[in-house]
Amino acid sequence: MIRPRVIAMAPALAGGVAALGLAPWGLWPLALLGLAFVFHLFGRTPGPRAAARIGWLFGVGYFAFGLFWIVEPFFVDPLRHGWMAPFALACMAAGLALFWGAAFWLAARGGGGLGLVAIWTLSEALRGLIFTGFPWAGFGQIWVGQGADQLLAFIGPHGLALLTLASAWALARALTAYGFVLIGLVLPAAGMGFAANLPDPEHGGQVVRIVQPNAPQHQKWDPEMIPVFWDRSLSLTATAPTPDLVVWPETSVPQLLNDADRAIGRIANAAQGAPVVVGGLRFEERRLLNSLAVVDPEGEVTAIYDKHHLVPFGEYVPFGDVLDRFGIHGFAANQGQGFSAGPGPRIVDFGMLGRGLALICYEAVFPRHARIQGDRPDFLIQITNDAWFGQISGPYQHLAQSRMRAIEQGLPMIRAANTGVSAMIDARGRIRDSLPLGQAGYLDAALPPARTPTIYARTGDWPALLAALFVLFVAFGTQRHAFRRKTN
Repeated sequence: MIRPRVIAMAPALAGGVAALGLAPWGLWPLALLGLAFVFHLFGRTPGPRAAARIGWLFGVGYFAFGLFWIVEPFFVDPLRHGWMAPFALACMAAGLALFWGAAFWLAARGGGGLGLVAIWTLSEALRGLIFTGFPWAGFGQIWVGQGADQLLAFIGPHGLALLTLASAWALARALTAYGFVLIGLVLPAAGMGFAANLPDPEHGGQVVRIVQPNAPQHQKWDPEMIPVFWDRSLSLTATAPTPDLVVWPETSVPQLLNDADRAIGRIANAAQGAPVVVGGLRFEERRLLNSLAVVDPEGEVTAIYDKHHLVPFGEYVPFGDVLDRFGIHGFAANQGQGFSAGPGPRIVDFGMLGRGLALICYEAVFPRHARIQGDRPDFLIQITNDAWFGQISGPYQHLAQSRMRAIEQGLPMIRAANTGVSAMIDARGRIRDSLPLGQAGYLDAALPPARTPTIYARTGDWPALLAALFVLFVAFGTQRHAFRRKTN
């Protein structure tokens, strides 16, 4: 006999199963089954409070398993921060699950299962915006590399989430193996079908060298190890033949860029005539910035981009100057409020390679940051330090979201990650070449060409959000009609 407590925790267990659709597992059938199961539970709830509890528990299970990598930064300095790890994961999962609990509560008050499809989609859009946003582990991510991800070029991440939830709702209603097979085939087939009608442009000839020094976070700023990683990066840069561009990862220069003239000169000498993209920290009017800099063959910095979307509690802490008195500050910051935000997205001139939209680490998680209205770059470039994310799931999930941005915009992406996974990603989100996680080395890869602007690049999220509102309107209309038929 199954105990009542086990039954009560079934939504949380289903959430954990659904999270297996995320990278590195990519088990989308289990994700659909977990979602279908919670739709089934929702259909049997007696009222809004019970529905909210089911949605919240499902979210707790999903986020606790899907985002367990967030404990990794706490173990970079385990004696100091390790005790915080379980509390951070619990608070993160419980907090994000509130969005889903609210969606279930609203849907139970009117709209039913179809209404939940729409409201849940809208709540996910809100999760990506409110409190600076955190769209990590969105439902569209379960389709990366599965064919259905090609739909991102047409309907974007919220449109793909809407289709995913609608499929899970239909599966919950069908409750047959035939229904599952049909849904599981339709989405990937649709994505691949759309992609088949969009021929690949011819490949360009420019070669980009992506340098991956593999500096573990607990050693990266160790005075004894800094020269090791520095010499390694220079050696990888200097290896023949000379590429058209060299790209180093985030914070790869071990001193402030303000005082790094000699270091910049050594980088230019190692590159033997190729421009180099480096990541480093710098001060500007007493503001600490996380920056990307372009170094020309003469050792001059020709362009700088400053990260504008910072990681809360990682790169800055709200009310940081007050909390710093109690020893509380961001992991990547040394004191007080930590880093300052740059002015916003910027397209950088990379010479013969063309113009690239720069993204630093966390910024690639946000679809809106990969798109500048009215000004389209030739490619995307992301520098990141995924050493914070550990070795299990975080780096792979971050990579999956980078692939989504490439598909959405129809642009290739150059991705340089300190510990991996560094990759050259084409305009359909396919990995053309990569360096494995936890391995030092370099990658010489031809920059794939851009496609014509995608529908999503032209329209953004509005069509998907309007579609969700239309579904909500239909759901309320259908429910009202059914109620009238019962009462007559």
